[in-house]
Amino acid sequence: MKQILTLTFLFFIQLTLIAHEGGHGNSKTWTINGKSVQAELLNYENDKVFFLDKNHQLISYKLEELAPAQQEIVLSKYNKITQFHGHYSNTHSHSLFNWVLSGAGVLLLAVSLLFYVKQKKPIHLLYGALGCIFLVAVACKNDDSSDSNEPLQVVPSNDVSFIESIFGTFPEIGTSFDDTYFYVSSNGIPDHSMMVGITNWQQQVPIDHNYTGNNSWAIPIQPVLSDNPLSTQTNLLKGAIAIAANGIPIFNPLNNRGEDANAIGELDQWGGHCGRADDYHYHLPPTHLQSIVGNDKPIAYAVDGFPVYGETTQTLDEYLGRFNEDGGYEYYSINEYPYLIAGMRGKVTLDPNTSAPENQVIPQAMTQGVRPALEPLQGAEITDFTSTGINAYQLTYTLNNQNYVINYSWDDNGLYTYEFVNPNGTTTQTYQR
Repeated sequence: MKQILTLTFLFFIQLTLIAHEGGHGNSKTWTINGKSVQAELLNYENDKVFFLDKNHQLISYKLEELAPAQQEIVLSKYNKITQFHGHYSNTHSHSLFNWVLSGAGVLLLAVSLLFYVKQKKPIHLLYGALGCIFLVAVACKNDDSSDSNEPLQVVPSNDVSFIESIFGTFPEIGTSFDDTYFYVSSNGIPDHSMMVGITNWQQQVPIDHNYTGNNSWAIPIQPVLSDNPLSTQTNLLKGAIAIAANGIPIFNPLNNRGEDANAIGELDQWGGHCGRADDYHYHLPPTHLQSIVGNDKPIAYAVDGFPVYGETTQTLDEYLGRFNEDGGYEYYSINEYPYLIAGMRGKVTLDPNTSAPENQVIPQAMTQGVRPALEPLQGAEITDFTSTGINAYQLTYTLNNQNYVINYSWDDNGLYTYEFVNPNGTTTQTYQR
């Protein structure tokens, strides 16, 4: 018996003396504070990105100093490394444990048979029974882990030429792409009227925004399904969740206070309004674009890379989407809350400077407001909005049965002029961008 225990102990020691690990990176051009920097990414920690420059000097910058698209690259790479090490550590330890348990089971079976054959004593069969229990335990554990580690479906990459054809429907929209993203450039002003029908208004009016260059909207070319989709009821109340085919961002149907913006009168007849930076954006799916882009074509692309279509009679999942015949995933629109993208089905990178529910996806184009944000004007209703010239508009609203007008415009030098016409007179304000 002592020999058996000694042999078993030595076998355990031999099996547990096993282990190994390793990793590396390379140099590229980074855009930092608007300037090109040739450097090798070393690490990201505590909101700081560490590089080795071309002179082999260690340099560091805050994450926010990098171009938006490159912020996402850093965070994506960092998250992958973290996930890999966590997965490797768990898998490695589980595998080692299974080997030890299996080895012990086989050894006990062998010893049991050997002693039973030699001594013909049933007591020795107990070792074999214990060995069988070990082997059954390993088999059950492997079944459980194989179920829990089942890989997600791989979806096809976006066809760049097809995306170009969708955004190319609007000649004022600029597009470009690299290996990772398809970029959409615009000035933030749609070619349809705006603001009419709003009854819950914060006194903001639409102006242009420079969504170009490093501040363009970015759509992943290769979407990746998320194993934990973010609900848009409890996340992403800040920033865009999709980009419409006309280059206008689409925000969460809930405003930043968690209210259905449509239900409380904040939106115009196109499903949009202005944010605190006088930035026009939609909160509803822009189904009015369907007749322009064509039937059965996307009216937008989500920031996780999946297309957004208009309404359908097909059965949709809990995220308001479905898989098509090619294995790709598609979002669709409905005419009641949550309207579109009930959950972000694809993997996204969250801005580390934001937290739920007011978190946002990065890369994210930034607005450039020119005047202080204003407060809601109770009882006002916007009744008319017209273009009065190049970069010039007139907004009319009623309040207490009286008409009010805002005439505003901007020039090529970034001077914005607002003229407020009301029953008591006219005032003018100017702002320099």
